[in-house]
Amino acid sequence: MDATSRVGALLLCRAEPETVRTVAPLLRERMLLAPAGEGWSVLVPEGKPWRGGPAGQSPGGEAAEPVDRVLGGWATALAVGSAWPVLALWWDGDRAGYTLAAGFRRPVGYVWLADGTPAGEDEAMRTFAERLGLDPVPDVQALEALTRPDPEADARARLRGLLAVLTRIGLELPPGLDPGEPSGGLTAGAEMRPEAERIAGTGWRDAVKAELAAVESGSLGPWMRGPRARALAGAQLAAGLPLALWGAGRRSGGWVFAGALLMVHGALGLAYDRIRDEGADG
Repeated sequence: MDATSRVGALLLCRAEPETVRTVAPLLRERMLLAPAGEGWSVLVPEGKPWRGGPAGQSPGGEAAEPVDRVLGGWATALAVGSAWPVLALWWDGDRAGYTLAAGFRRPVGYVWLADGTPAGEDEAMRTFAERLGLDPVPDVQALEALTRPDPEADARARLRGLLAVLTRIGLELPPGLDPGEPSGGLTAGAEMRPEAERIAGTGWRDAVKAELAAVESGSLGPWMRGPRARALAGAQLAAGLPLALWGAGRRSGGWVFAGALLMVHGALGLAYDRIRDEGADG
């Protein structure tokens, strides 16, 4: 991957497509959804909200948000309130890396320069392995090797090495979705898969329906009503506001969206609990 490489990104969800399908529209972005191995799905963005790439300028001249920040916000938004983690892979002409989001825990990530030079913290790899349930000995050793200098491995090779470790827990990217490819190539590769389907952004009402369906069908179903539901909703509201304000201060649309989605989760949880109680009383 050289300095002229175009920007690309993938969202890997540790859940089956039918589960991801219910929450992906909440991102309000056009994406392609496809299975990616046993218990995994991949979302391929069709749009390019990070237009401008490493230069940081969109075609119109306005500032463009870096791809890593956009993908980090998306991964966090998908993972919040879900029972499954989301791994965002991204690359541009200067760097490549990942962000792993899981529930309310702080996202963890790692970065390599285009020539493969490690530019992250070793502890991130160990946290990454722990959150995905990887083997603490062979898998962690393979991941830690990616944090050491290797003149034969560029950033693209580093991402392939990361994915090779994840094949041990079922991940298998469909052909045509190779790290380092530009967004257009990724979209074309996903479109060739007969099992791929388009996920379109939704309006507010559809987003609410999708949100409720996702929670009811997931492991958080028992938390939708009663004291636990109210406690969870309160925690989401309490966490969402400072996250949105922090994102606004950094002019990061992705993090603002993640904070807003947290607050929506909380507000919906409280409203749903109240409606269910009123319905039961009636």
